[in-house]
Amino acid sequence: MRAHVQALPDEDGTRIILCAGEFDVATSVLLDAALATAAADTTVARTVVDLSQVAFADSTLLNVLVKGHRTQRLVVAGPLSPRLQRILALSGLDTALRIAPDLRSTAETE
Repeated sequence: MRAHVQALPDEDGTRIILCAGEFDVATSVLLDAALATAAADTTVARTVVDLSQVAFADSTLLNVLVKGHRTQRLVVAGPLSPRLQRILALSGLDTALRIAPDLRSTAETE
């Protein structure tokens, strides 16, 4: 399964970016581009990245998330796979990023 990234229409200044599939050096550029677009859009106050459908991720995806975190108010939404939870924990990003258990809970991470 390859990666798929879809930005939903903004709602109340929040852009939701849905991610699905496998994210590595060849496919993480899709999320990077979506995050760059959100960061450049002055009407976007917050960006939520839904990683609940991510089957595989390597350090490239982590780098994209860090870059996004530095350029905008970023929230990562799950539920996250055990593998993704583990690499976030091993890298220390589980405490650096705002992580919500699901899309409905993203407002509670502010």
